[in-house]
Amino acid sequence: MVGFLTPIRRLALVSISVVLLDQFTKWLIVKHLPLYTHIAVIDHFFNITHVLNPGGAFGFFAEQSPGIRKFIFLFLSSGVALFVLWLYRKTARSHIFLSYGLALIFGGAIGNLIDRFRFGKVVDFLDFYVGAFHWPAFNIADSAITIGMGILIYHVIFNKLPEI
Repeated sequence: MVGFLTPIRRLALVSISVVLLDQFTKWLIVKHLPLYTHIAVIDHFFNITHVLNPGGAFGFFAEQSPGIRKFIFLFLSSGVALFVLWLYRKTARSHIFLSYGLALIFGGAIGNLIDRFRFGKVVDFLDFYVGAFHWPAFNIADSAITIGMGILIYHVIFNKLPEI
């Protein structure tokens, strides 16, 4: 049934689902878990940890001033979202799998953009680690972006992109 959705409904269903799930889980974290505290889910592997990420992926630009970070991330996030929408419009009818990936990227970008407008930072809480090695904490929006990028990279590597 989902494969038979019109492109605009597909984009709306996937993107809105990502944004709602992302914002709901972040709301739960902010409401019920004090900043910098954690809940061990799987000992020595996975915690739910409330952190605020002022930077981008992996803390990129975290050391910049708040004004520079806000400009860079609001500008970049908005630009990426517009580019993804443009690419979606060009590919959604002919490349269904790619359209799902682009919708995931768009929903994830919007989810994190909402945090930047609300808090000036992004709420992260999924914390995977082995011993002293911690993967940077992330959230549902980041997960959607990563999956969507995986789908996009697959299309690029295997030359499955349409002529644009």
